[in-house]
Amino acid sequence: MSSFDWSQQTVLITGGTGFFGKKFCEILLREKRPKKLIVFSRDELKQHDMQKAFADDEDVMRYFIGDVRDRDRLYRAMKGVDVVVHAAALKQVPACEYNPFEAVKTNIVGASHIIDAAIDTGVQRVLAISTDKAVNPVNLYGATKLCAEKLFVHGNAYTTGATQLSCVRYGNVVGSRGSVIPVFKQQRPSGVLTVTDARMTRFWITLDQGANFVIRSIELMHGGEVFVPKIPSMRIVELAKAVARECRLTTNGIRAGEKIHEVLLTEDESRHAKAFDDFFVIIPEYSFWDDQRWADGKPLPDGFRYSSDQNEEWMDTRQLRKIAELD
Repeated sequence: MSSFDWSQQTVLITGGTGFFGKKFCEILLREKRPKKLIVFSRDELKQHDMQKAFADDEDVMRYFIGDVRDRDRLYRAMKGVDVVVHAAALKQVPACEYNPFEAVKTNIVGASHIIDAAIDTGVQRVLAISTDKAVNPVNLYGATKLCAEKLFVHGNAYTTGATQLSCVRYGNVVGSRGSVIPVFKQQRPSGVLTVTDARMTRFWITLDQGANFVIRSIELMHGGEVFVPKIPSMRIVELAKAVARECRLTTNGIRAGEKIHEVLLTEDESRHAKAFDDFFVIIPEYSFWDDQRWADGKPLPDGFRYSSDQNEEWMDTRQLRKIAELD
C-alpha cells in the first residue's frame, strides 16, 4: 500500500483538456482530491468548457494557457508544483508523418522543456505518458515518443533524486480520438467496414484503466522506471464485428507507418524488467540504481516479449461491446 498523500500535492497536467486529461482530472478529483490541480493546455475554448464541467471543483482547479514548446511558460506554470503528468503530444500517426518537424518540436523538444522546468523548479515527481508505438518504432510518432521516453528515463541522472522522472507505456485507448472504433461507427450505415489487414492485433485499455494506472504509477515510482500494464489484446476483425455484426468487411492494406502487431515490452527490455500481478516495470540500467526497490517483482524468462499477438489475455466481442457502450 502506497503512503503517498495526494491531499498535500499540487498537480499539473499538460494536455489537460485532451481525451485522457479530462478523465484523469475527473478520477483524481473524485478519488484522491489533491490540494490543487492545474490544467495546462493550448486550447482556451476547451479550458472554458472544462471550467463549466468542473464548476463544483473550482476551489481546487486552475487553468494555464500554454504550450510545451514554450519553455518559459512551463517554468512559470510549475512553480510550487509537486507532481507533473505529461500528457501533451501530437498523437496522430498520419499528421506526424506529414508534419515531422512539428512532431519533433512538441514530442521531443517539449519533453525536454518539461524535464528542465521540473528539475529547476523542484517538482518532486514527473510521469510521462508513452505508447506501444514507441517500441521498435516504424513511424515518426513512435520515434518521437521513444526519444521522449529516453529523455525522461535518463533525465534522472541530472536530478540527484530530488526530482523523479518516469513513464507509463500502454496501448490503444478504447474510443479515443483517432481510434478505429469511431471510424467503424461512421462506416456502419454504409454496411461495409474497412480494415487494413485481417491479421492485425492491438492492445486495448479503457480510459478509466489508463487514468487509474497513471495515478498508481505516480504513487509507486522511484524515478527511471517505465510502467507497462497487463492489458488484453483483440483482433481487428473481432473488433469490427463488435461494432457492427451485420456489416461486410473489406481490406484496403496496411497504411504507411503501421504494424500488424504491437509490442509493449521487447526481449531486450525484459532482461531488466519485473512482473507483478497486473503490470510490468522496466527497471533503469543505472549503476547507482537500488535493485531492492522492486525486489518483490518476478524476473521475466529469457526471450520474453509482450506483444499483442502473443498475449495471454484476449478481449472478446461481448466484452468490447460492454466497455465501449456499443449495445
